Amino acid sequence: MKTALIIRHVPHEGVAGYRKPIEDAGYRVSRIDVTDPQFSSLDLREPDLLIMMGGPMGVYEQDRHPWIACQLRRLALRLEADRPTLGVCFGAQMIAGALGAEVYAGPAKEVGFHPVEIHDHAAQGPLRHLRGVPVLHWHGDTFTRPEGVEMLASSALYAHQAFRRGRNLLAVQFHAEMGEDPRFEAWMEQWPEAVREAGGCPQALREAHDRLGPGAVAAGRAMIADWLSAL
Repeated sequence: MKTALIIRHVPHEGVAGYRKPIEDAGYRVSRIDVTDPQFSSLDLREPDLLIMMGGPMGVYEQDRHPWIACQLRRLALRLEADRPTLGVCFGAQMIAGALGAEVYAGPAKEVGFHPVEIHDHAAQGPLRHLRGVPVLHWHGDTFTRPEGVEMLASSALYAHQAFRRGRNLLAVQFHAEMGEDPRFEAWMEQWPEAVREAGGCPQALREAHDRLGPGAVAAGRAMIADWLSAL
């Protein structure tokens, strides 16, 4: 059986709705937290599929989080070997950083449910399932365009919402995995200021989550299933 390893940067940012299409594609899924003593010794080239999820830290905060530099070095080796890799939000920013891009704090927080604009050349690819679908955004960092990648989507606030390199690398800033996972409430409790900084209201975001979440997750699962089928 193929193996998939999820790197979890904080406990409340897991693979959520993406687990089902990954398991349906025949992967045996395991997970490791960056706080696990074994994490620093893992060869990230080994899993058949590597999934890196989100986190509140920035790629540039390596003084506060020494494991970031360690993970970047090992991730770069995996990307050099062109092993299948998925990055979500902070995970996408880590991929960008490992490819030599600059990751930095953006001009504004992007928090809430809204669609991304799928670029015309990506209209037939996996992201087509997200066209017109409001998905959850929760970030304030962005990155320069990594060399050798194809940008796939943008939003009104951030031009770089998703990119790929060939068939084996997919990176997305948004959270189409979130919409049915109870850990959403942990996000709300830990970062209510992020919602307000983005001009939103916590109660309105909870209502949007209940109303739009299932559709977002269904589209996100279809996107991941489509991407995995082409590996």
